[in-house]
Amino acid sequence: MVELASALGIGACESAVVYELKAGSEDAYAWLIGEFHQPIYSLVYRVLADPADAADTTQDVFLKVFRGMKHFNGQSSLKTWIYRIAVHEASNRRRWWFRHKARETSMEPAGFETESGQTRGLIDMLVDKTDSPFDQVAHEEIRRRVEAELRNVPEPYRTAIVLRDLEEMSYEEIGEIMQVSLGTVKSRITRGREALRQRLADYVSEVGGELGIQTAAERKARAEAAGRMSSRPTYAASRASRAREVEVMS
Repeated sequence: MVELASALGIGACESAVVYELKAGSEDAYAWLIGEFHQPIYSLVYRVLADPADAADTTQDVFLKVFRGMKHFNGQSSLKTWIYRIAVHEASNRRRWWFRHKARETSMEPAGFETESGQTRGLIDMLVDKTDSPFDQVAHEEIRRRVEAELRNVPEPYRTAIVLRDLEEMSYEEIGEIMQVSLGTVKSRITRGREALRQRLADYVSEVGGELGIQTAAERKARAEAAGRMSSRPTYAASRASRAREVEVMS
């Protein structure tokens, strides 16, 4: 399946992958799960914020993929099609949760103790630990707070942010996944980012100095100060200017 793994993303080769999947190739399906299980779980978890629900929903996603592969027509990429199913299933699970599960008590164990004495839960085993754009620009503490506040950003803005800023998908891909226009995608991302910024405003004001981050007002003030400094003549330039004035006057 090395050839399959290297094929995804190239149109003609992806067609060969899809052909193998439609033919029921076990190797093709094994590759599909290995390629997409972790990113799909991470996407679903960020929508649901519950590891058990995310695991169940991810399983449902792949069942839908397997059953629906014969209907895949290639109008979008394989990745986009799978992500569309994932977003749909996660949204359905979230709506169900608000109707039913919010009144239940979770039986999920809090965690287990490893040989080194550290406590780990299901989320530690399943959530993707690779760097996201948040990880690249901020301290781990900030990333955790951002993701916590992201869960409180209302849909569909949260999913749009996840797909754009965490999954790093193009506007076109997000439009295909969410089945909305390009303008709607950009609007949802803008509104989602603004909602997230407002939720983080107090936190940034409280600990920004310690963690080396600034509020928008602080960045604007610093930029304005830098602009004033750059427009102010230096001591040498001022002295040369005064010398020229003396020469003209004399």
